[in-house]
Amino acid sequence: MQFERKHILDMESLSAEEITFIIDTADRLKEISRRPVKKVPTLRGKTVVLFFYEASTRTRSSFEIAAKRLSADSISISKASSSMVKGETLIDTAKNIEAMNPDIIVVRHSSAGAPHMLARLLKTSIINAGDGMHSHPSQALLDIMTVREKKGSVKGLKIAIIGDISHSRVARSDITGFTKMGAEVVVAGPPTMIPKGIESLGAQVADSSDDAVKKADVIIMLRIQKERQNSFLYPSDREYSKIFGLNRERMKKAKKDVLIMHPGPVNRGVEISSELADGPYSIILDQVTNGVSLRMALLFLISGGIRNADTD
Repeated sequence: MQFERKHILDMESLSAEEITFIIDTADRLKEISRRPVKKVPTLRGKTVVLFFYEASTRTRSSFEIAAKRLSADSISISKASSSMVKGETLIDTAKNIEAMNPDIIVVRHSSAGAPHMLARLLKTSIINAGDGMHSHPSQALLDIMTVREKKGSVKGLKIAIIGDISHSRVARSDITGFTKMGAEVVVAGPPTMIPKGIESLGAQVADSSDDAVKKADVIIMLRIQKERQNSFLYPSDREYSKIFGLNRERMKKAKKDVLIMHPGPVNRGVEISSELADGPYSIILDQVTNGVSLRMALLFLISGGIRNADTD
């Protein structure tokens, strides 16, 4: 298969074949991160700009490490360090960045659709690193990669996504991605955090967290995104943890080979207990590890893959 996409903007636009091709590429590149010298000259001479309008640890660091392992030059720009604090618009800032001739701009923005708008206005390739409550394609891709790695296949699995579904771009991207790959997705959480029409994305709504947990092959816990909420949507963290959180008692209802995932950051003792976050069912750190090779694959493929690689 020849990968012809110029941008990675959302999971909706990717076919199951493209998702598989990206993950297969990431699997091959993962070996680089195990070497004593974790670097290849594949993207030497390429420039990647990381333009993060929102705070990020895992995604930003992952993209930066991915670029460096492929020998691309990476430059990080945050909202606080850009001219946007002086009143410059996002479009003007992006056009000025483009005028410096980067090859890829990785964008995280608080407004849904911002990367899509930049993809229409700029000639540079855009990778969406998370836009508002809309989409987070690289997270969904690394989640699918991690599940496939641990289970052998995604098709036929039952994926439970539990927590703040309404405000989660990860939930939307995971529902779309896992469904395309043949999995069955069920969501659970406080009724105030389950958006109307979520079924249209392909997910079922469970009657309770217990019901979602006991049927799942994979449990993805989500953080409560208080920064995106205009009002309190549940009584207290303590009550949320008791009714919707993943703890030892609730795990007794789960399958013996269930996997626990979380996109991070983790609020220990709220959505998940520390013993489960660090326990034998957890593959949270495997997600982080796979995030580097998955994002290496995206940078490699968007740059033209082997056609434009420097193999000297």
